Amino acid sequence: MSEVFGETVKILSASTLSGGCINHASKIDTNCGRFFLKWNSDCESDIFTREAESLNELSKASDGTVCVPKVLYAKELDETPAFLVVEYLEPGGPDQSERLGRGLARIHKFRQDKFGFYSDNYCGATTQNNNWGDSWVSFYRIRRLSFLITMIRESRGLDSSYLRLFEKLLDRLELLIPNEEKASLIHGDLWSGNYMLTANGPALIDPAASYSHREMEFGIVTMFGGFSSRFFDAYNEEFLLDSGWRERNQLYQLYHVLNHYYLFGGGYLQQAIAIAKRYL
Repeated sequence: MSEVFGETVKILSASTLSGGCINHASKIDTNCGRFFLKWNSDCESDIFTREAESLNELSKASDGTVCVPKVLYAKELDETPAFLVVEYLEPGGPDQSERLGRGLARIHKFRQDKFGFYSDNYCGATTQNNNWGDSWVSFYRIRRLSFLITMIRESRGLDSSYLRLFEKLLDRLELLIPNEEKASLIHGDLWSGNYMLTANGPALIDPAASYSHREMEFGIVTMFGGFSSRFFDAYNEEFLLDSGWRERNQLYQLYHVLNHYYLFGGGYLQQAIAIAKRYL
């Protein structure tokens, strides 16, 4: 970090922060200011450099309605832990649902023609295949669902009847996802634990960014709750969702349910099976 500030950075104090289930996190006070640090010595080597890319891209798209912490430094895993240093955002403030919804909609207006991202990154600890593609349905089928199902089959095994069920659903996606929008920049893992209320407004953290159909964002937004009607109203005032988005919502939840099964096992597989059957 010394090259960032032009002087030697000295840590004056550090305090552990809770909330993460994958990485260690601390607030650090230095002679150059206060920062947020997270690190891991048992992770994919580039997990924090990829996260830094996501934060930087979201920062380009944000007009300040939502905050995106500034990246100071990201280091890959070698003989020492990988880590990420970003600006420290002071927690606090009243309900910020409307600002969060409006700010997310404005980020989704940051668009381009192709789907994907500049490099593969991670949703939680799971690799996301971000190779660019021209068609959203094809991208979602191949780069998201099929890619993840293959990883599940290789790591956990998958009954042949379940595999056939998922393959049948993959073959039907073009009938189930009729609207091809331009690709929007999405956070990619926006559950209630990945935004925070700060003194400067709502902040987006821990992204898994990509250029995707913006309905993909709401698969995880709706999965665990934590987003009020005021959030959705403000989003739609800014960037109206297609009237049929809720009918497709579980199709996008499926990616995250499968990811949770890949990471944690348990009952998530049966939840994924139920979603697949709904659309057959």
